[in-house]
Amino acid sequence: MTRFLTLLVSLLTALPLWAADIRVPAGSGTLATAIAGAHPGDVLILEDGRHMGAIVIDRSLTLQGGADVIIDAMGQGTAITIAASDVTIRGVTVTGSGMDSKALDAGIKILKKADRAIIENNRLIGNLHGVDVHGGRDAQVRGNLIEGTRQKRVNDRGNGIYVWNSPGTVVEGNSVRWGRDGIFSNASRTGTYRNNLFRDLRFAVHFMYTNDSEVSGNVSIGNGLGYAIMFSNNPVVKDNLSLSDISHGVMLNYANNATVSGNLVRGGANRCTFIYNAHKNLIYNNRFEGCEIGIHFTAGSERNVLTGNAFVGNRTQVKYVGTRDVEWSFEGRGNFWSDHPGFDLGGDGIADSAFRPNDLMDHILWSQPAAALLTGAPAVQLIRWAQSSFPATLPGGVVDSAPLMTAPQIAVAAQYTAMEAEAAARRNESDLNDFDVNDLTSH
Repeated sequence: MTRFLTLLVSLLTALPLWAADIRVPAGSGTLATAIAGAHPGDVLILEDGRHMGAIVIDRSLTLQGGADVIIDAMGQGTAITIAASDVTIRGVTVTGSGMDSKALDAGIKILKKADRAIIENNRLIGNLHGVDVHGGRDAQVRGNLIEGTRQKRVNDRGNGIYVWNSPGTVVEGNSVRWGRDGIFSNASRTGTYRNNLFRDLRFAVHFMYTNDSEVSGNVSIGNGLGYAIMFSNNPVVKDNLSLSDISHGVMLNYANNATVSGNLVRGGANRCTFIYNAHKNLIYNNRFEGCEIGIHFTAGSERNVLTGNAFVGNRTQVKYVGTRDVEWSFEGRGNFWSDHPGFDLGGDGIADSAFRPNDLMDHILWSQPAAALLTGAPAVQLIRWAQSSFPATLPGGVVDSAPLMTAPQIAVAAQYTAMEAEAAARRNESDLNDFDVNDLTSH
């Protein structure tokens, strides 16, 4: 009986018996007044119009609105600060945050201990940061339209979604455009970032010190860089698209034990993928197409496995400078190379001859770019012929002992193909030119 009474008391104290639907008229300060008078569990139904003034939600509430409901901070601070657990914000437009980068002004900010917040189907327009998940656990940010600012300097802009030290965050089905990074996850873990659309940003997804997290099913179009995984352990990067991004499609920089699979990078990036001082990563079944460099592999990256990938029509398939051979096949399955003139007499889908994407002249051209003037010279062609005929004269480099005869295909929906064409058409007009992704000290 004692245990039953204890359970009953717990249930009664957990359930807000006085929860009610409360209609809140538009105006200045009306929403803050309604919050101050609300009980945990209440649903504040916002009437159409502009609700002016920044607010702080310090109890478990739901804010619900429609297409014509606007919460406007009037340029002062963060529009909505969530300081309590189990808060839901649904179906409203949030705008007018301040522009103080040090204060991390945002449309919506979720503070530490404000756990299990749900931010869904909102429109966050013209704020410095869209949603700042700043310490709250298990937040869900889903189905939102986020359009950031367009200051001349990209580093003066904020992120669409900023996740800091917020384990268990799920960011799903959002559309993010303009601003700095679509998602910037810093010093966090066990996050899931899936099925989002990113356009006209510096980075689509940017990880710093983010461990055991997943980036999947996202679409990056016309950004400076698609997916930058930096100083992070055990990330999963799968089934994403990078279409007409400018600099890189996928970057692993000091990233270890990553699984990178099923991704498509195409459309003229400087590097489809860049592996920099990254170790023990599994990279398979990706398609890298139409870049200046298919994969740039450098800075002592060790014990990586590459298998089942397609390198299609890249001006330079692989850029790797090393003194020893690096095998890029695994358990008898290598990668597809569009410039490998191989045969498959056995009909098993594996080419009969190994493939080396680079030779001595490549190494010379990388270290002495002026030597490109001699590329067509007979002496250079003689050296290349000799190396292809006598592989023992080749320097260390990538070797694929089991090249594939067919490339994996990755479909792109028609709506994204149209956006890709639009981004490619205005590629030279990009306003993302005040940062250098090759400067790996700038984040």
